[in-house]
Amino acid sequence: MAELTPEANRAARAILKWTVRDLAAKAGIAFSTVHRFESTGSATEATKEKIKAAFAAHDVEITNGDYTGARLLLRKLRD
Repeated sequence: MAELTPEANRAARAILKWTVRDLAAKAGIAFSTVHRFESTGSATEATKEKIKAAFAAHDVEITNGDYTGARLLLRKLRD
């Protein structure tokens, strides 16, 4: 899975129209932890994994191509 950066985090939140508080609640972490990560880039790997899992549960994937970002995954329709 791609590296979570503050920029990708903000992009993923924007896709889902989540506030920092929304993300904190969905990831099961403190608001201040999300705020600090977006401001400084400082977070433990465990925290980053919780954040990425919250996004993945809502079909948003963190990407690292030429630039860091996020994208909405489209689920295939089942027959």
